Amino acid sequence: MTMLLSQEQELLKDSAIAFLAEEAPVAQQRRLRDEKVEQGFDTQLWQQMVEMGWPVAVLPEEHDGLAAGYLGMGFVFEAIGRNLSAQPLLSQAIIAPELLIRAGSPAQQEQWLPLLAAGEARIALATDEQSGLHLPAKLNTVAAKSSTGWSLSGEKFFVIDGVGADAFVVLAASGEGAPGLWLVPANTQGVTVQRQSLIDSRNMARVQFDQVALTAEMALVAMPAAKALDEVLDRARACLASEALGLMREVFERTVAYLKERVQFDVVIGSFQALQHRASRLYVELELLESCVLGAHEAIDSGKEAQVAELVSIAKAKASDLCEKLCNEAIQLHGGIGVTDELDIGLFFKRARVLQRLLGDGGFHRARFAQLKGF
Repeated sequence: MTMLLSQEQELLKDSAIAFLAEEAPVAQQRRLRDEKVEQGFDTQLWQQMVEMGWPVAVLPEEHDGLAAGYLGMGFVFEAIGRNLSAQPLLSQAIIAPELLIRAGSPAQQEQWLPLLAAGEARIALATDEQSGLHLPAKLNTVAAKSSTGWSLSGEKFFVIDGVGADAFVVLAASGEGAPGLWLVPANTQGVTVQRQSLIDSRNMARVQFDQVALTAEMALVAMPAAKALDEVLDRARACLASEALGLMREVFERTVAYLKERVQFDVVIGSFQALQHRASRLYVELELLESCVLGAHEAIDSGKEAQVAELVSIAKAKASDLCEKLCNEAIQLHGGIGVTDELDIGLFFKRARVLQRLLGDGGFHRARFAQLKGF
């Protein structure tokens, strides 16, 4: 499945492919892991991405964005997946600004959007309470009325790019139980941030809020919390599906190359028909995933909001399932060396396991799709 790209989208795609392959290859991710870099990414490299305009690529022109569309941004995330490039692009170019545009007040937008665009501040979304879905069925984090305004108490897990963030957008229940979003500076008294170590060595945080004093100016109220989160997280999920697509294309190509060079019993193992059939099935699955991902991005760009949730859940469900299936096959087809740390396949495998669960796994999105269809 192919789609015509605009000149801006072609430029974004080509620059991302060249830049990430040169400046943020797999070797850099291995270095970040081995050196246990606290924020999980190279800050100087992130500033280069900022200078290239990536944080404002999908934002509308009225917010000083490039309006390049999610179709173009999808290719950036695909290149990220191919190179295992670690950077805070998802949180800073998609989640944070899209939430501010939908639900933030004019004052919040004026304060934070320019800082995000310039890479001078980072905002992390804190919603999850151990489910890994970012939309817990029951909120245990509560913003209760106090004598001076509100008091926020609770604990959030798996906060993407939470370590080193300057502020958090926090999902909390009010005293009446209705969900709301609050923009809380990280240096507010009562906020504690701890790094969570996951197998992909990326920036994840556990954030605790102990009777944090809130004011009316911290509330995001321009759009109901549930609606704003649905729209923004669907855009993030589409980008994650693109990252998974790029990751698995790279894993597939490396595996096929290995099949062509590995000799066993004086025969190249890629000549075995059984292995050829396994590789062929994976290729078909990848092509199907690409169609699903492109369909989701196209729906976002064309403003088909009624279809976005359905198409995004299809893409994310397919990506999550294939993250497990294809990477398992890649490890097996590499044989014993596939499970050693010296081979990069293991790094791809670990990132794929996190992508599989992040913002909802295959089971979650199949159930969501069925619900959206009225089943």
